[in-house]
Amino acid sequence: MLKNNTLKGVFLVAIGAASYGMLATFVKMAYGEGYTTAEVTISQFILGIIGILIINAFQKAKAENEIVKATSKNIFQLMLAGTSTGLTSVFYYMTVKYIPISIAIVLLMQTVWIGLLLEMFLEKRIPSKQKIVAALIVLAGTLLATNIFKNEIQLDWKGLVFGFLAACSFTTTMFTANRVALGISSAQRSLYMLLGGVVIVFTFGIATQNTAFNFTIFLKWGIILSLFGTIIPPILMNAGFPLTGIGLGSIVSALELPVSVLMAYFLLHEKVDLVQWIGILLIILAIIIMNINFRKK
Repeated sequence: MLKNNTLKGVFLVAIGAASYGMLATFVKMAYGEGYTTAEVTISQFILGIIGILIINAFQKAKAENEIVKATSKNIFQLMLAGTSTGLTSVFYYMTVKYIPISIAIVLLMQTVWIGLLLEMFLEKRIPSKQKIVAALIVLAGTLLATNIFKNEIQLDWKGLVFGFLAACSFTTTMFTANRVALGISSAQRSLYMLLGGVVIVFTFGIATQNTAFNFTIFLKWGIILSLFGTIIPPILMNAGFPLTGIGLGSIVSALELPVSVLMAYFLLHEKVDLVQWIGILLIILAIIIMNINFRKK
């Protein structure tokens, strides 16, 4: 029974991670049709909130026992934490606007070593040798995956800056998501974090949208973006992680990296050479090293 639950958890986390991996390609395709970053993010978050509201209502109607309601403190903490979710979307979607998706996703994966620094700062302790080795492997893999050694490769500096900012905000999201209001349902937590994120998204939209808002984005790409970005992944991963455990779940969630690169390769025809694939595999190896338990029983 325990083994079956673990396999179920692996399946849920894998589908959630793969959904996240598809997202950047859909965003870039929306850009190709002339939609702006503000239109993409706003449509994703608004439709995502509507979807999560429907799920919450369905859970409430089906629940045999009374669902634990979020307190005012829970709501405030989750909305505050959700601002980092909004920032991650804005920064990451700006990243794929300037540089290839295969490099943007690699930059997002810098959360491995940024998370170590944040953990060291907050908990005031030196990371284990295992984690330090993993961080060094990530850095080596990043150098290969971004093809920095090829002189003819020129990356827009704006994309690199936005990619690093996306990694920083994503690290904050991961830290807060696993520490805030854990006593309420994942659907409620997702809802209030999205409400916090939409504040950032709307602020960004007002500041950057210079043309009339194109509402066709809601029907053309908004539904797809909300499903693969704000509805399916958090629900499946929140359901899967308790079954797999953090270690195994984190390893499986690394599936987001190759899925993102393969989607860009097949749908956008982005070129990825052997050196870049080696770098990507090194980053996945580092995530495995970070989360595997080497201690003997």
